[in-house]
Amino acid sequence: MASGSVLYSPDVLAMALDLARWPMAGDLPLIGEARSASCGSRMRVGIELNEQGAISRIGVAAQACAIGQAAASLMARAAQGRNQQDFAKTEAEIVAWLGGDDALPDWPGLEALAAVRDYPGRHGAFLLGWRAVLQAMATQDLRAPRADV
Repeated sequence: MASGSVLYSPDVLAMALDLARWPMAGDLPLIGEARSASCGSRMRVGIELNEQGAISRIGVAAQACAIGQAAASLMARAAQGRNQQDFAKTEAEIVAWLGGDDALPDWPGLEALAAVRDYPGRHGAFLLGWRAVLQAMATQDLRAPRADV
């Protein structure tokens, strides 16, 4: 197992602080939340989608460890222009990678957090951002007007 100093490197801590670039705004129409059962970390994400169903704006409110915050920062940094399919694919790839698959998911910056794979207790926090976005996107389906039958 890797040492704690490798997991909580200065770069990871800086990424966690960088999450402040995406504050949660009250006017974001789609809200999703996720909680890590392993550590209790929580993430709330607000998004706005463009006409193509891709993220045009994102905000994040985190009550999570530095790993959860750093991963959410990486997620938010590359979220604009991505749709539900992109997020579902990446979330599945992250789960497989955390489970031992050698292929690091194709999301900018994830290599900086590669040490988290050796810390199963942090896996849930690592996934919070992607899972909260997927939940927010799922609420779009609930808000869509229904045709009269």
